[in-house]
Amino acid sequence: MPISAHIVVQGAERAVAFYSAAFGATEVSRIPIPDGRLMSVTLQLNGSELHLADEFAELGVLAPPSIGGTPVVLSLEVDDADAVFARAIAAGATVRQPVSDMFWGDRHGQLEDPFGHRWNISHHVRDIPQDEVVAAAAQLFGA
Repeated sequence: MPISAHIVVQGAERAVAFYSAAFGATEVSRIPIPDGRLMSVTLQLNGSELHLADEFAELGVLAPPSIGGTPVVLSLEVDDADAVFARAIAAGATVRQPVSDMFWGDRHGQLEDPFGHRWNISHHVRDIPQDEVVAAAAQLFGA
């Protein structure tokens, strides 16, 4: 069974619009509650499901701004990292790491969406032998 992310945001309705504009997500289902929040929204995103919900602070279900950020990075493999990255920036994301060719063989960049979630956007460019990737990582981090 595949793993899928379930993220919490402040403003799920706005998040659905952002993920649709930025990444081409399509809505599969939603569960609204009487106070206007969304308990659950399922999006189809590049062949995977992304679940999101509004913050429910009274239940301890908190979004990144409420906890001071996030240690999680969501990765999205696409056909054209530059195009998807640009579309996400135009939709309101901020650049954390510009798209560039990486030593492990991907064209890769990182952004932060307007809801505090970080995204790696990449596409594969070329195969690199594992020993070369390890050596490049060691050099980059000073070993």
